[in-house]
Amino acid sequence: MTNAPKYIHLKTHSAYSLLEGALPIAKIAKLAEAAGMPAIGLTDTSNLFGALEFSEKLSGAGIQPICGATYEIDFRDAVAPANALMRPGQNEPAVRLAGPVALLAANPDGYANLIKLASQAFLLPDPAEPPHIKIEALEAHREGLILLTGGPLGPIGRALTDGQLALARERLTRLARIFDGQLYVELQRHGLKFEEEIEPQLISLAYELGIPLVATNEVYFASPDDYEAHDALLCISDGRMVTEDERRRVSREHYFKSAEDMAALFADLPEALESTIEIAQR
Repeated sequence: MTNAPKYIHLKTHSAYSLLEGALPIAKIAKLAEAAGMPAIGLTDTSNLFGALEFSEKLSGAGIQPICGATYEIDFRDAVAPANALMRPGQNEPAVRLAGPVALLAANPDGYANLIKLASQAFLLPDPAEPPHIKIEALEAHREGLILLTGGPLGPIGRALTDGQLALARERLTRLARIFDGQLYVELQRHGLKFEEEIEPQLISLAYELGIPLVATNEVYFASPDDYEAHDALLCISDGRMVTEDERRRVSREHYFKSAEDMAALFADLPEALESTIEIAQR
């Protein structure tokens, strides 16, 4: 392929990732155009609010829009302990979510299923629970969808971080059975210690089960200069103070990197870079 791209961002979060993403859709289009990327994936957290605007603005700029979303998954393999705050008559303990995965629509059937899952994520859980999808629903509506495993914070990464290799393998095996040929093990390098610690295990599991790797960057803002403003946004979202130590944070590396920067970052794993192109073509 002449002038083939080196990398394509598949996991951008727009301002529709409410109080989490800091990028207006129009800004994403400009960043993609300036970076010379022929396609961009949008995976806003727990919603498809930006899908129409994203499709129109990216297509208008001559860039292929890849519509998707990020959802927490309930694998039904772990629950939180019952407590005195449970509602009267509530028989089951509160659900403990396994972690988020990214779903990308590969065709019209996939987009239709993405809409069904988005509705279920909001309408079926208890009002006190965050939006999420049960693994059975994911299996029922898998057609036309490509699944990325969510990186270090996803259900596989979290199990590994908790030292539960067997659980990680079990979850990945189940996903591979559901998304046969439509599953990618996601690797992220934002300079965070826990990412580095579990990456060898993620790679090993992917090779063991014959699942391709994909390199992603969780994009929340345009450049490193936007880090402080985005950090304040997360504090507003969680009702925390910037000066607090124990709170949710991202790193300065969660910005819209160039294809060249991503190619350099994953120079040791060219297959993971090539997967981003493959997914866009699919």
